[in-house]
Amino acid sequence: MFHINKPAIEFGVIGLGRFGTALTQTLVGAGKEVIAIDNSESRVKKIRNITENAFVVETFDKMTLEDTGIKNCGTVIICIGDSIDVGVLTTLNVISLEVPRVIARAMSYEEGLVLEKIGAEVIYPERDMAVRLANRLTNANILDTIQLYGDIDVSELKLTAKIAGQTIEQINLRQKYKLNIIAIEHNGDTTTEIDPQCSLHENDSIVVVGKRENIRKYESFLSME
Repeated sequence: MFHINKPAIEFGVIGLGRFGTALTQTLVGAGKEVIAIDNSESRVKKIRNITENAFVVETFDKMTLEDTGIKNCGTVIICIGDSIDVGVLTTLNVISLEVPRVIARAMSYEEGLVLEKIGAEVIYPERDMAVRLANRLTNANILDTIQLYGDIDVSELKLTAKIAGQTIEQINLRQKYKLNIIAIEHNGDTTTEIDPQCSLHENDSIVVVGKRENIRKYESFLSME
């Protein structure tokens, strides 16, 4: 059997459909070490072009997963989308291997509830992409949004002439809107070192974290003439 005698590996990806393949390619491109697993030889063969830790398995049972070395990963993402039963059982097997962080793809709200109950973090790729697109289409100054837990979002906002020349201290987002700025982009340069005296310019972008409702309020303020 195949076994990886290594210390902790950052990521494991189980399921190499379009989502799992794109995820693996992005992680490897970012310099991360990844174990990739699928029951399709053709899919695994393609991914071996970018990572040697790619394995074909017949089943996703606990023993087989353990033999691949997946339990050595800090985070494992289960990307099985064609069978709810297989996805849930695979997630349960990975959790039983005591992987520190397990993230599972859900194709429906009901599947997500089950995955959460057994201890996984849940992502809804199709829903999340739809929400992000809808936000971009309906909110002129929201460039992108990532939903966190509950009603908390991380959003990238395009600044307008309304606040041009003001400093971060002057716009006072924390007090007025209960939002925290975590990054600023100006002329293609991005910084996460937030200086209260930093001047903001029209067409700059800021990344804020806070309640969805408060982000919408600030976006509406930016849009007002």
